[in-house]
Amino acid sequence: MSKNFLLVTLALAFTGIASAADADVKLTIRADTPGPTIAPEIYGQFMEHLGRNVYEGIWVGEGSSIPNTRGFRNDTLAALKKLGVPVLRWPGGCFADEYHWRDGIGDRSKRPHRVNTYWGGVIEPNEFGTHEFFELAEMLNAKTYLAVNVGSGTVQEMSDWIEYITSPSESTLAKERRANGRDQPWKLDYVGVGNEPWGCGGDMNAQYYSDEYKKYALNIKTPRDNRPVEVASGPYGDGYEWTEVLMKNAVKQMGAYSLHYYTLPSGSFQKPKKGPALSFTEADWIVTFKETLKIDEMITKHSAIMDKHDPQKKVGLYVDEWGSWYDVEPGTNPGFLFQQNTLRDAVLAGLNLNVFHAHAERVKMTNIAQMINVLQAMILTDKEKMLLTPTYHVFEMYRPFQGATFLPAEIDAPPYTLGDVSIPSVSVSAARTKDGKIVVALVNTHPNAGATVRTAIPGAKAGKVSARVLTTPAMNAHNTFEKPDAVKPAAFTGAKRSGDAWTFSLPSKSVVVAILE
Repeated sequence: MSKNFLLVTLALAFTGIASAADADVKLTIRADTPGPTIAPEIYGQFMEHLGRNVYEGIWVGEGSSIPNTRGFRNDTLAALKKLGVPVLRWPGGCFADEYHWRDGIGDRSKRPHRVNTYWGGVIEPNEFGTHEFFELAEMLNAKTYLAVNVGSGTVQEMSDWIEYITSPSESTLAKERRANGRDQPWKLDYVGVGNEPWGCGGDMNAQYYSDEYKKYALNIKTPRDNRPVEVASGPYGDGYEWTEVLMKNAVKQMGAYSLHYYTLPSGSFQKPKKGPALSFTEADWIVTFKETLKIDEMITKHSAIMDKHDPQKKVGLYVDEWGSWYDVEPGTNPGFLFQQNTLRDAVLAGLNLNVFHAHAERVKMTNIAQMINVLQAMILTDKEKMLLTPTYHVFEMYRPFQGATFLPAEIDAPPYTLGDVSIPSVSVSAARTKDGKIVVALVNTHPNAGATVRTAIPGAKAGKVSARVLTTPAMNAHNTFEKPDAVKPAAFTGAKRSGDAWTFSLPSKSVVVAILE
């Protein structure tokens, strides 16, 4: 390949100039028939005591040589603030069902050290506990989502923890909180009753868990002005029978219902290998997206069951664990679930966010797994070094969707096919922001061909556009500590106006977000 050819290829990728192989796509954005609000909490984060997510990822302690504010590292704090993180889910995950909250309060030097039996068998020092979590949430202006211990805990333990957090009274627990440095109670927004009770959270069946859920939910007692949403733990993926049992038996006690689903190129946790994060083929690329798009059908079918028992849609569906799951990076602790993050993950994130927007009437929160150094992370660290992943950039580009009004879209696009696998070549989501602008996200899944998207927007007129694109020449392009900006957004110039219509010339394997006004 000549140097000049490579430069032309790069220019085409980053400016959005169409190529001869472009697919012809017709898109209509129905600004004249607005839908539900896209809950900001769809952009939620998940932080578990797993690998280097908490320790090193966000918490380094006041005595660390890494620049920090009261023990929280400054670089990751700044990056998370830029994302506008709406909600944090903590402390797990499977870890939640072996976590006892009293281990994480009081003098840090006297807190007990435990073995993290779920994740790597390492020592959990409990330096990051209740006070640290709520302080982090306040620093990020994020809502708080606790997963309480049902697997090895008790109703009384949960009840005491919630009183410690929320009580403004002179009770013994409220006084203990004050003695530990926090005078006023914290705002508690969501309480998840257990985590994956069908698996690591207790190996329960649906009937048993529904009875346990009601018992725990009944004992979530807080002041009226600090009442959290009570979240029942739902199934993994297509566990529709679990949903039927829970909704039938416990819907009256629910504020929300959770769902977990991870994207594995292998399609199954039962297979020895999930697939590598970096050395993958085009066949792996398309299969990954085929697997991730199954979430649309799952949400549709779970929502139908929920509609039967909750026709007013009072119970929100929370996809509070989702994202890609590959083999760990060679040479790392298998229990730390550390994987690299490529352009494939950026496209995957865009596809999932577009699906969640389309179900905004029922889906009120999602939490990508996980925030730092674990699975499909926003941020990777190596001691004092820090980088932003391609997935981080998609979340940042999509930030205008938080709290916007969903606009239905009709798209006619040819499929992207490889062998016997076929998926949509272009995915779209559109919304009207609070200040009246139209935000459009376009994801081109084809790794070798662009797409010309001819767009009509009945009910809106737009005279100018600002847009960014995330793309690279290689499918597996990723950021490293030596080259932290190898994958980052660039200005997109492939949008052209003709009357009230717009044409977007998408490069291959790209995510584009445009603001029309």
